[in-house]
Amino acid sequence: MLETLYSTGIRVSELVGLELDDMDLAGEALKIRGKGKKERVVPLGSHAIGAVRRYMDLMRGDPRFANVWVETKKIRPLFVNKHGGRLSSRSVRRKLDKYLKQVGLDPTISPHTLRHSFATHLLDNGADLRSVQELLGHQSLSTTQVYTHLTTQRMQNAYNQAHPRAEAG
Repeated sequence: MLETLYSTGIRVSELVGLELDDMDLAGEALKIRGKGKKERVVPLGSHAIGAVRRYMDLMRGDPRFANVWVETKKIRPLFVNKHGGRLSSRSVRRKLDKYLKQVGLDPTISPHTLRHSFATHLLDNGADLRSVQELLGHQSLSTTQVYTHLTTQRMQNAYNQAHPRAEAG
């Protein structure tokens, strides 16, 4: 789940809404149903593909989940709870909190932080704003521009720290 969130930048509500049929592992993509029931396709990175494959193998091998992804079922959620039902957004948050605590990372990190990191890392590495807008499913470019401020601020800080004439004297 966490690899998928970071790899795609999707919202938690979009993650928990994923169906098994929304995954195209061969095409390395996910079909996302976003806000306003708008659909978009987002790329799925190799780390996330590997993690999802491992998750699915574990789930298929667990007798408690033998009937979760049966072909005859009309709705087959990708990520399920311990009873085989669809995960809630709250469940995703609890799982993230558990893993943050286990590895000693900042407990204020949220699933939405992964979305922010996704966008910021794309922009920091040269992705254009329109592409990031589409990947995030933002209707307005101004919503996406929030991330450019973070990137601009980071560049300004690096400049101020590294350039001998950056600071006003």
